[in-house]
Amino acid sequence: MRNRAADARALANDPRVILADEPTGNLDSANSQRAFEPLQDIVKEEDKALLLVTHNSAIAEFCDWIHEMQDGVIIGSHPRGSAPR
Repeated sequence: MRNRAADARALANDPRVILADEPTGNLDSANSQRAFEPLQDIVKEEDKALLLVTHNSAIAEFCDWIHEMQDGVIIGSHPRGSAPR
């Protein structure tokens, strides 16, 4: 419920870019997917950009580009579905 309230606050002023820091961080995998779907829908239907930070690799795979970080440094970047470099 807290995640939904945070999502609603973040979208209240109709931003072009949505910044989401661990939006599914405290959820199990089933609830993570359920919570992420409305965010995906908003991004697609309203032509918004989403900058997402997550430790959940299943959620990351829905993103167009994945940038992997370790100790604050980008160690790899690749488009969805391609092998990490």
